[in-house]
Amino acid sequence: MNGIPQITAPELRQRIESGEELVLIDVREADEVALGMISGAAHIPMGDIPYRTSEIPEDAKVIFICRSGSRSQRVCEYLYAHGYSGVANLSGGMIEWNELPEN
Repeated sequence: MNGIPQITAPELRQRIESGEELVLIDVREADEVALGMISGAAHIPMGDIPYRTSEIPEDAKVIFICRSGSRSQRVCEYLYAHGYSGVANLSGGMIEWNELPEN
């Protein structure tokens, strides 16, 4: 998808459980994140991204999350165009994440 790295929900869970240093940013709206977020994720609504880039590390692996993977993909494309090279999209978003079997 336009050269933006994609990560699946099972891959993300494995990377989190292995202790990998990741920055997770949920770009959904407040009413959506109120229903649940991935533990440790920061919340920056998609519309706020251009004004809050100072909160997004340029030298880290940053995974963006939304409901289905569409909005987070657009955020990744925007940031990539502005010099962020470590961005990745959670393909399938929270829909896929919430379908993972519980540990």
